Amino acid sequence: MRLVFAGTPEVAVPALDALIASDRHEVVAVVTRPDAPAGRGRRLVASPVAERAEEAGIEVLKPVKPRDEDFLARLREIAPDCCPVVAYGALLPQVALDIPAHGWVNLHFSLLPAWRGAAPVQHAVLAGDEITGATTFQIERGLDSGPVFGVLTEEVRPTDTSGDLLTRLAFAGSGLLVATMDGIEGGSLKAVPQPEEGVTLAPKIEVEDARIDWAAPALRVDRVVRGCAPAPGAWTVFREERLKVMSAAPAAEYDGPALPAGELAVTKKTVHVGTGSHPLQLLWVQPQGKKPMQAADWARGVRIAAGEQLGG
Repeated sequence: MRLVFAGTPEVAVPALDALIASDRHEVVAVVTRPDAPAGRGRRLVASPVAERAEEAGIEVLKPVKPRDEDFLARLREIAPDCCPVVAYGALLPQVALDIPAHGWVNLHFSLLPAWRGAAPVQHAVLAGDEITGATTFQIERGLDSGPVFGVLTEEVRPTDTSGDLLTRLAFAGSGLLVATMDGIEGGSLKAVPQPEEGVTLAPKIEVEDARIDWAAPALRVDRVVRGCAPAPGAWTVFREERLKVMSAAPAAEYDGPALPAGELAVTKKTVHVGTGSHPLQLLWVQPQGKKPMQAADWARGVRIAAGEQLGG
């Protein structure tokens, strides 16, 4: 099939590479978000998908909105058979959905109908799911509600961050997306409606959602730290400044004094903090305006006094 691939961030690149490598399909163009300011100089930078497409000599379309007439006209000229999508990041209007003969097919990183929305992997980690996966489905006007072509499953490991899990799903899902294109092209694959039961939503994780509640059980705090890594990053307050908690671990061998929620206990090599159940060990933190550092180095530098707490 003639394909127009839509995607924006780094997580979409493995699927684009897999489709480019396919001997059954041709990626004739890529749709991605417009260049965005990045870095200290705030210069405009192309998306990872745009950069990869340009390296491969593939036409890149960067509509401000996918309902722009110039974009729609060019898409009609290209006349794709299908438009595979991975994390494009913009709402597609019906007029665009109607252009390819086989519509737009999304690779979504959850087992639909669970975790419909922008942050399925983060919510799976936050919820403590033991199994998640990826789904290919036909895009329609509803939020991730279209009929399903295929699924794969993936174990959520006890130490997984959202970044770890998303990376594995991106590579595994690329094979699922190619297989879906093959099945559509060969006529062997038909989409099946999603069940009405089991729908959960996964809205974008905002910065305030990533604030740690030290009165919560250690298991919940651990999930927030892992679920919000690498972005937006779990955080707390120390001496009226924001402190990012980049990684932590259950303190199975902690033998110090009982710690109230948020209270710190420091040795030469460890930093523990109390929670609503048992303490957690802080491993890496990032003070406001500084680079990430090991928690023990941070604690040594700020000279934590007895009884000091995180959380404000």
